[in-house]
Amino acid sequence: MSNARATHLTRRGILAAGGALGLGAVLAACGDEDTNSGGADATASGKESGPWTFKDDRGETAKADKVPANIVAFTGVAAALYDYGIEVKGVFGPTETADGKADVQAGDMDISKVEILGNEWGQFNIEKYVSLTPDLLVSTMFDDQGTLWYVPDESKDKILAVGAPSVGVSVYDRQLTEPLQRMLDLAKSLGADVTSSKITEAKKRFEDASARLRAAAKAKPDLKVMAGSASQDIFYVSGTNLSVDLEYFKALGVNFVEPPEDAKAEGGGWFESLSWENVDKYDADIIMMDDRTSAIQPADITEGTWKKLPAVKAGQVIARSAEPILSYDKCAPLVEALAEALENAKKVS
Repeated sequence: MSNARATHLTRRGILAAGGALGLGAVLAACGDEDTNSGGADATASGKESGPWTFKDDRGETAKADKVPANIVAFTGVAAALYDYGIEVKGVFGPTETADGKADVQAGDMDISKVEILGNEWGQFNIEKYVSLTPDLLVSTMFDDQGTLWYVPDESKDKILAVGAPSVGVSVYDRQLTEPLQRMLDLAKSLGADVTSSKITEAKKRFEDASARLRAAAKAKPDLKVMAGSASQDIFYVSGTNLSVDLEYFKALGVNFVEPPEDAKAEGGGWFESLSWENVDKYDADIIMMDDRTSAIQPADITEGTWKKLPAVKAGQVIARSAEPILSYDKCAPLVEALAEALENAKKVS
C-alpha cells in the first residue's frame, strides 16, 4: 500500500469513526529559546518583544517579526491555548453543534467571540481567513506526513499561500505527555505565563491523576478496557497504538482490548470495524466511548447487542475524549475518570 493511500485511509477512517480512534517516537521538549521563541526579554505582559520563532513537530521553524496575535487554529488547539490564556481570532473544525451550543472540542472558549471558518470536515473559508490578517495557523497532526488536521487537502496550498506561518503539533504514535508539553511550549512562546498557579496546579493535578491511574491499574490488572466508537452501522474498536491517550494509559498499566493488526488494516492501523451483530467479539469490563458529536453516544444506542454487553449491563461505560484538548486542565479529568472507573469496576467479562 502506498503512503498516500495509507494516509487517506487513516484520515478518512478516523473521521468516520468519530475522530482519532486508534489513538514510540520521543520528541524533544524544545524548551530552549532558540527553537521556541525569540531571544528578546519578556515584556510585562509576558510576551516576547522581539522576533518570534517556534520549531514544530514537522521539524519546520515558524518565524514572525513579533509574537503572533491574529492566530487561527483547529478548534481543539484553540481550546488548549485558551486554557493557557492565549485567545485566537478564528477556528476551524467542530466548534458549534446543530443547536448552537459549543462543541465538546471547543472546551471553555466562548465560540461567539471567534470567527468560525469551517465547522465540518472539508470546510475552510479562505475569504474569512484572509480577512482576519492571520499571522499564525496551528493544527494537530494525525499522521507522519505533516498533514495539518482539518486543513482541506484540496485548498491547503491556497491557505498556506496567504503567508501566515504554520505550526503542527503531532498527536500521532506517541504518549499524551509529549503533545501536552509541546502545546505548553507553544503557549509559552505566544506569551503564556506557564509559571502561574493555574497552570502549575493543573499540571500537578494531571501528575497526581496519572499516579492514581497507575495504582488502580496495578490493583486490578485483570480488568479489560475497550475503547470504542459508535456509528449507525458500525462499532469501532480502537487499538492502543497511534493514539496519544491510549498509549499513555497503556504505559500506566491499563489492560486494553487489542484488535490484531490485520483486523485494523482497513482503519489505517487505528481501529477494527465491527457490525453491531459482532459487537460482542471482545470481552470487556469497562468500555470507553468516543464523546465527539460525530459519534453516537451510549444513551442513544438502540442496538440490542450493545445493551447485552456485560460492561453495559453493569453500568461500566465511561466517556473517552479521543482527541483530547491538549492542556493539563482538560487532560487531568480524563485520567481521573479512567482511574475512578477502574477503582469502582467489577470483573464482568
